Amino acid sequence: MPVILRSLLLLSFMVSLALPAQAAKRAGADTAESAALQNTLAGEFALQAGQLKDAARWYFEAARAVDDAGLAERATRIALLANDDDRAADALKLWRQRAPRSLAMRAAEATLSLRRDQAGPARRELEALLRDKDDDGWRYAHVALYGGGKNQKLAGRLLGELVEAGAIPNQLQPWLAFGSLAQRLEQPQLAETMIDQIVKRFPDEPRVALLHASQLREAGKKDEARRVLAGLENASRLVEELRLNVAAEYDALGDYTTAAGVLARGPQDEQSYTLRASLLAKAEDNAALAKLYDELRGESVRPDPQRRLLLGQVAEFLKRHAEALDWYRSVPGGPQRWIARLRGANVLHELKRGTEAYDELRKLQGDATADEDTRRDAYLLEAELRHRDGDDARELDVFARGLAAYPDDGALLYSRALAWERRDDIAHAEADFRKILVADPDNVNALNALGYTLADRTTRYAEALELIARARAAEPDSAAIIDSYGWVLYRLGRNAEALAELRRAFTLQKDPEIAAHLGEVLWMSGNKEEARKYFDEARKLDPDNRSLKRALEKTGA
Repeated sequence: MPVILRSLLLLSFMVSLALPAQAAKRAGADTAESAALQNTLAGEFALQAGQLKDAARWYFEAARAVDDAGLAERATRIALLANDDDRAADALKLWRQRAPRSLAMRAAEATLSLRRDQAGPARRELEALLRDKDDDGWRYAHVALYGGGKNQKLAGRLLGELVEAGAIPNQLQPWLAFGSLAQRLEQPQLAETMIDQIVKRFPDEPRVALLHASQLREAGKKDEARRVLAGLENASRLVEELRLNVAAEYDALGDYTTAAGVLARGPQDEQSYTLRASLLAKAEDNAALAKLYDELRGESVRPDPQRRLLLGQVAEFLKRHAEALDWYRSVPGGPQRWIARLRGANVLHELKRGTEAYDELRKLQGDATADEDTRRDAYLLEAELRHRDGDDARELDVFARGLAAYPDDGALLYSRALAWERRDDIAHAEADFRKILVADPDNVNALNALGYTLADRTTRYAEALELIARARAAEPDSAAIIDSYGWVLYRLGRNAEALAELRRAFTLQKDPEIAAHLGEVLWMSGNKEEARKYFDEARKLDPDNRSLKRALEKTGA
């Protein structure tokens, strides 16, 4: 046989062997991709159902089936959200194998180590993030320390070690961020140490002085905080953002009139006038509010809708309801006209002219020239006024009429659900929340509200947990949702886990309901001294809070 012919036959034979092998390889790849797709879909369905552990499992299986770093990252994040640390570790291992070590991966490593109370590995990853040359690593380290772990004391200790080791980049922004974090982690000594360093490093920076004032205020050194703020007044005249921040600090100190005075020192617009009016109203400083009212009134010759609306609001603050009504009725047009008509109805109610108030709202509800939001809001306001009157039957009638005009409107259903809950009619409240979710399955507020209601007012804790889990998946850093999650864990008897979540929620937002929940769980866990501290915090924020009253009644604190 000629050599060429032999070669062609050999090549043909090799190709005939290779084709089935390639087909088998392609079939295997198709099978893996199909499995990954099916598992991903199953993971999404589980996520939508609030079954986070199942979602983490399905996503992990999808990530194992194909070489996809994105799937491994998503599996890691969902597992962390589900508090499934073992699955998170497995998914993170896949992620590490399939992609270069990124900032996001290092942050996940640090978070998992914090969750497992592994101080050494957590510190190594945090230090690596802080050494990042692109100046973004500190942000990832901040996020990991801020919300990654369950143990605030460990996070505070590690932050202190990083400061002592000189690991924080010598730039203003990271020092400000970590200084604020020390305050939120309730580490006053560390916060004081850090702020002393920040002041030395950046002595002429107004934002440092603001942080210093905030730290002094939270430490109870209010007079010292005021002295620091007084030193910023000249600088605040020049920069609007600084002026707003200084006013906000005075507001937090309870110095509402001083805050309004700070805002008055620069150029004025409708926003600054509105803020000044609200601060003076909060201070109940009627003399200063009347002076502002006269100042605004002197400039109101032109029929400017925004100015006349503001004058009506200031007159309402001053309880000059007849004048407020005149201003509201004088708003000539624009979107302010509809707000003025709603506020005018409220003022009529304050003037004990309820029949006129309700007539005005009925006109608005049927006014075809008004936008739909205004007409819907007229139903909401009428329901609120009926509630103030103690007229339960008519309040419910308003909701019925509103929903007849705007079937399944989310705002109306949500408000009616809260009204049912106030009446202890949990079945009807649940029905309205579920109607919202039928139309909008991803409505985070409804998911959280229904989950919290079931946790707080029933024994259907597993169902509540799934609903809250769906809300957490959508907004993992929401203080209100983390509070709900902590509360359902408490109702399930998982007090240690509940405390970790509630502490994190209070770190994110100083809220009376969160403080009341934290106080109750601490009390029931035997830590009565710390519980009283949070009950006192709740009283300062809102002494009439319903959750606080229930907690005090239950504990006898």
